[in-house]
Amino acid sequence: MKKNYEIYVDCASCAQKMEDAANKVEGVDKATVSFMTQKMKIEFKDGADCEQVMKNVEEACKRVEPDCEVRH
Repeated sequence: MKKNYEIYVDCASCAQKMEDAANKVEGVDKATVSFMTQKMKIEFKDGADCEQVMKNVEEACKRVEPDCEVRH
């Protein structure tokens, strides 16, 4: 069974860049932003260390949009 995680994205205009960055992180099966709710849903690959993957996703998002706030 795959695990999912949602993070809040406070900037709709940077959400696409953050989604693209998250999808490149090892262990992420799929990252999808809902522009209406400003949430990004992260789906993990089977066997992935979810906590480490989320740290890497947050770092990747901050690299492309340092001013965006990512909240759990």
